Amino acid sequence: MKAALLAALLAVPMASQAGSALAVDMGCYNCHGAYRRGEAPAFEQLAAKFAGLKGDAASEQKQMDKWRQGEWLEHIDAHERISPETARALFHWLVEGAK
Repeated sequence: MKAALLAALLAVPMASQAGSALAVDMGCYNCHGAYRRGEAPAFEQLAAKFAGLKGDAASEQKQMDKWRQGEWLEHIDAHERISPETARALFHWLVEGAK
C-alpha cells in the first residue's frame, strides 16, 4: 500500500511537467485532439469523465490499476505500446483537467 501511494505521489510531478507535451510525443492528439479519429473521446470529454478523481490519489491509482488489467489498452496499437509510467502520467493529466 505504501509503495502504491509513493508511486502515485512521484507520478504527480512527472504528470504536471508532461501535460500536453507528453500527449503530443505519444501521438495522443491524433485520435483524441481537435480532429478525433472514429469514436475516440476528446481530451475534454475524458477530463470531465475523470474530474471526480481529482485530489484522490488512491482512487486515481485504483482506476489506473483496473484499466491496466482490463482491455482498454488492447486492440489499439498506440495504447498497447504505452508504458505503465507514461499511462499513469497521461491519466493524471486527464484527472487534473487536461490543461
